[in-house]
Amino acid sequence: MQTGQFTSAPDAVHLIVSKEGFKGLYAGYGSFLLRDLPFDAIQFCIYEQLRIGYKAAAQRDLNDPENAIIGAFSGALTGAITTPLDVIKTRLMVQGSANQYKGIFNCVQTIVREEGPSALLKGIGPRVMWIGIGGSIFFGVLESTKRLLAERRPKPPTVKHD
Repeated sequence: MQTGQFTSAPDAVHLIVSKEGFKGLYAGYGSFLLRDLPFDAIQFCIYEQLRIGYKAAAQRDLNDPENAIIGAFSGALTGAITTPLDVIKTRLMVQGSANQYKGIFNCVQTIVREEGPSALLKGIGPRVMWIGIGGSIFFGVLESTKRLLAERRPKPPTVKHD
């Protein structure tokens, strides 16, 4: 749908299954995991380390805008770091039945050979922008939700010792 090859989702499913079989619906799934697992690990690590450092420097709990800003920076940085993985994932997913690439490593080799190493960074600007915005929203809401849930948690009863 993103590449404009199909007019609707049902049309996409029908054509993909008819040309490639049911497995065609999962084209690029391995490269999707290759991108998303490192992305999530890197983003959460960057976010938590920045948050810990900022909290220690400020010597107080962080407010919602501060958490959102740290989240935006973490998302943007992680988006930039993982752009090559996103390019590979996208190329593998949209190749369809043409099977231009024989797998992840062949995809990287072909891109670098035919387009140069900089092709692995295609789309880095928009990716950094939208993931930065997404990180701001996600981590801002996450920390607000954690705080609200902690405030609503019943306090354990205190035990008196005689």
